[in-house]
Amino acid sequence: MDFLDQLMALASRVSKQVDRLATEEATKNALVMPFINALGYNVFDPTEVTPELTADVGVKKGEKVDYAILKDGQVIMLFECKAVNANLDRITPSQLYRYFSVTQARIGVLTNGLIYRFFSDLDAPNKMDSRPFLEFNLLDIQDAVVPELKKLTKSHFDQNAIIEAASDLKYTREIKRLLAEQLNDPSEELVRLFISAVYSGRVTQAVKDQFKPLVQKAFRLFVNEQISDRLKSALASTEESAEPMARDAGTLGDAKSSGSSEVATTDEELEAFHTVKAILRQRISADRIAPRDVKSYFGVLLDDNNRKPLCRFYFNTSQKYVGLFDRGKAQEARVPIDSIDDIYSLADRLVGTLALYADEEEVTS
Repeated sequence: MDFLDQLMALASRVSKQVDRLATEEATKNALVMPFINALGYNVFDPTEVTPELTADVGVKKGEKVDYAILKDGQVIMLFECKAVNANLDRITPSQLYRYFSVTQARIGVLTNGLIYRFFSDLDAPNKMDSRPFLEFNLLDIQDAVVPELKKLTKSHFDQNAIIEAASDLKYTREIKRLLAEQLNDPSEELVRLFISAVYSGRVTQAVKDQFKPLVQKAFRLFVNEQISDRLKSALASTEESAEPMARDAGTLGDAKSSGSSEVATTDEELEAFHTVKAILRQRISADRIAPRDVKSYFGVLLDDNNRKPLCRFYFNTSQKYVGLFDRGKAQEARVPIDSIDDIYSLADRLVGTLALYADEEEVTS
């Protein structure tokens, strides 16, 4: 099982465990230790993972940090853990700050078992930065984050390479944050910049008030168009087979009519598809999981075969549903969901649907 598979396997278990993790200790045992193990460090070997490392830090005598990761006897990474329901935005990682000055570690991790924030000392030597250079969410595994996270694994750990990459990651992260702020609430300076480029009249307060929502709207339209272009490109290979799929859909019930030009794939449908893909790629190759969007639902198929449905998304009404086939391929059960994250709670049923095709082909269970 490779690194990504281990992360996916851990993520698939989380939805079943979170409600039962009432304490920090329970969070460490159920989530943090398996995560450290996925990084390749043996949590039962104190020469690799030392729990509750103790050191005298200034006036703090005998203070402990939850986990210290070691390599060749030297501390390379520190973990400060909180309970799974803790809001990390409201927590100052004080233990990590203090330990940075007395250990060789240049990587500090603040986590509640679901979200992992990675810090270094890019701004000043031996002084941990106030902002992380990387954030990883176990319930929302981003493809772009996995390669960066893999650099922290035991088999790939190279401190110099990590710190070099951390600098780029930190500033990229900050720029993305600023862009998000400007998208939601353009600053006066940004509004003035665009006014000066497109408006030749006198810039009064009334003009600035008029242009601010226009700048905001233009930003959003631009982003949406970029996303739309990417989606069209990603689904281009399936468009040619959309009409045959629509004709065959009658065998599965509640078929959409042909006419693929009326089909519009939404961001939510695509996010839900990637969620199902993340769940099932632990069992089969990800390229065997295919999207099929038609008029009344978005389908997820095995091997792009309309007679092998894995699930369907019904997101066209205020109440969203996931159609499941865990009682037989011809029987569909619609399960209401409140958010895309709820699909993770259906992981066992999706895997069960995959097993329905075991007699027709080789499927690892």
